[in-house]
Amino acid sequence: MIAYTLFVLAVGVERLAEMVVSKRHLAWALARGGREYGRGHFPPMVALHTALLLGCVAEVWLLDRPFLPWLGWPMVAVVVGTQALRWWCIRTLGSQWNTRVVVVPGMPLVSGGPYRWFKHPNYVAVVLEGIALPLVHSAWITAVVFTLLNAWLLRVRLGVENRALLDSELPPADRSAAPR
Repeated sequence: MIAYTLFVLAVGVERLAEMVVSKRHLAWALARGGREYGRGHFPPMVALHTALLLGCVAEVWLLDRPFLPWLGWPMVAVVVGTQALRWWCIRTLGSQWNTRVVVVPGMPLVSGGPYRWFKHPNYVAVVLEGIALPLVHSAWITAVVFTLLNAWLLRVRLGVENRALLDSELPPADRSAAPR
């Protein structure tokens, strides 16, 4: 259980590193006229992702969840893979990557790297991680609850992103009529 707790802590440290990168990218985007969309869903998203980490550890310790090698080791591989995919997304998008939805006028839509195969590869990483991280140590309740809440949140988030991208493609005179 201690090794698992340290593993989850390492994922938490990685998330903090993402926030540092995101804050730097947000400043870059705003300095170039970037516009943020959907601020309201960001605090619940942060809370949900924090709850995932806490839930993983709490469920394992409080309910004495076992490490099942036949499940745990493949899930470790999935978690490591999701981190690699996430950082590939960050590297591919460069300064355009953010944990918030920000559109910088005139910036092209990125279609390289993992975006060549998936429209939203970072969310593929989030979904897989939300299932795999708890299951490393059989925390199935956390996996199910996070997955359900994350599905709802991703639906909101994707709607915000799609509206932001649509708005960024409209001529300035038509932007006031774009749905929010």
